Parts: sequence; structure tokens; C-alpha cells
Amino acid sequence: MRLSILGCYSATPRAMTNTTAQVLEINNNMFLIDCGEGTQVHLRKHKIKFNRIKRIFISHLHGDHFFGLVGLISTFRLLTREADLHVYGPKGIKEIVTLQMKLADSWTNYNLYFHELSSKESELIFEDDTVEVHTIPLKHRIYTNGYLFKEKPHERKIISHAAEEANINVAYYRKLKQGFDVKNEDGVLIDHTLVTTPGKKPQSYAFCSDTVYKEDIIPIIKNVDVLYHESTFLDQHVHLTERTKHATAKQAATIAKKANAGTLLLGHYSTRYGSIKPFKDEAKLVFDNVELCEDGKTFDF
Repeated sequence: MRLSILGCYSATPRAMTNTTAQVLEINNNMFLIDCGEGTQVHLRKHKIKFNRIKRIFISHLHGDHFFGLVGLISTFRLLTREADLHVYGPKGIKEIVTLQMKLADSWTNYNLYFHELSSKESELIFEDDTVEVHTIPLKHRIYTNGYLFKEKPHERKIISHAAEEANINVAYYRKLKQGFDVKNEDGVLIDHTLVTTPGKKPQSYAFCSDTVYKEDIIPIIKNVDVLYHESTFLDQHVHLTERTKHATAKQAATIAKKANAGTLLLGHYSTRYGSIKPFKDEAKLVFDNVELCEDGKTFDF
């Protein structure tokens, strides 16, 4: 699982800081999560192939999280993209994008699908053979979702010598890998756990975009391997969180601790601060395994 941080600061792009956008590579899928201004430029800097991005997940319709979307869709068109593109986001995102395309007479030459979200409960919005994506309802000034990306269980691994000694026909190896007991050549039912070992542990990633401190999300993200949680403010400005519907680094760490997360990633820093180091310092008072997102940084998990 690889996460590339294209931008991780709040509100306004600056010469040295970018607004929210991430690329998650998980089990041969490449997902773009949020699309702040300039995202297409940062994708190029990371040498990420545009055509590998088949699905884009937008958390909410504040500009610092989606103003780069129309430009990216337009660039895909100019590059004569052929692959389908699916966009998931709040109700209204289709109208915003298609209105600009209509007025510019710039319809895509590829299939563009919008999946508009309105539920305030967590829901499964995408799955294939290897991955599931669920929404994480958040509480911000407008309708907002985070996203939980989960690998499905990996196939078990065959213990070759054990399977041979158990006299199992190779035609049944796939069933064993899938966790089924099978009959051997003598008609004896063989327990799959005797001739296989567990597959690689499935990984999971939770992206919690703009939100006030919200314990309701803990059951959804329980035991997640990696949690990104916004941390706009340091504790000295906790009084601003309720009005702005944002969180502090300590609050993000509290969510991570209560959810038993493996690693906490902090981001969406307010640009009022001269350094992001204090965010990690404050979070580590509550939760041990903390990392700071930085523009251009890549994490391998």
C-alpha cells in the first residue's frame, strides 16, 4: 500500500504549500482522493500515469478539496483519454463539473460517471475482487465524507509438500487457497488449514477529511492500519474548532487511539503556523505512532 501526498495544507494554495490531494495505490488500484488546485501538476511531478486513475473520491465541495477537478478532467480530454473515469462525491458535484463543460463546449471523449452521495450513514460505494470502499460520515460546515479503503482477504498459500502428501489433486488447489476443505484422491475430506497457510494480512486506509472531533466514526475505522485525520489547529487554538468545524492534532490522536489505528497521519494544517513539527509533538502526547504529511512525501505501508 503506497500513499502519495500531493497536497496537505488547508484553505489557500501558496508558493510552498498545496491544498488537499492524495493518491492511494492499493492492490493494483490507484485512487485519487480529493483534488485541490494544481493537482494535475503534482501528479506529473510524482510521475503518476493519468490513465491509471480510474476513480476519484471527493470529500466535500469546499474549493481546497475539489477546485482542481475540472482542470484534471479537461486535461484528460486533451490527452485523448479513452479509459472510463468515475467520480464519487457529494450531491451537486455533477452539476458543477458538467456546467463548466457545457459552457466551454468541452465534453469529454471518454465515459465520465458521477456517483453522487447524500447518505449520512456509512455505505459501501465501490468494490471489486480485491478492494472495498466505504464512506465515513464526517461533521463539517457542509456535507462531508471521509473514505475507508479495505483490501479483501488475500488467498491462502499452499504448502506444496503437505498437499502432495495428503494426495490432493492440483485441480483443487484454488479451492484450498480460497479457504475450502476438499476431498483428496482417496475421497477423504482434507482440512484446508492443514495444507495451507494464511495469506498476507489485508491492509486498510481511512481518509478523514475536514471534520470536527467526532467519535461516531470510531466503529467504522476500528483497527484501521493507517488513519489520515485532519489536524487544522494546535491545541492553543482549540476554541476555533467548533466554529470552523475542524480538529486539532490532539483530537486526531484521540480518535486514532480509541480506534486502535496502526499509524496516524496528520494533515490539513492551518497556514497560520510557521512549522508543522508541533503538530506531531502534540499528537504524540496521546498516540505513539504519528507521522506528518508533507507535500510531495510518499509513504509505503
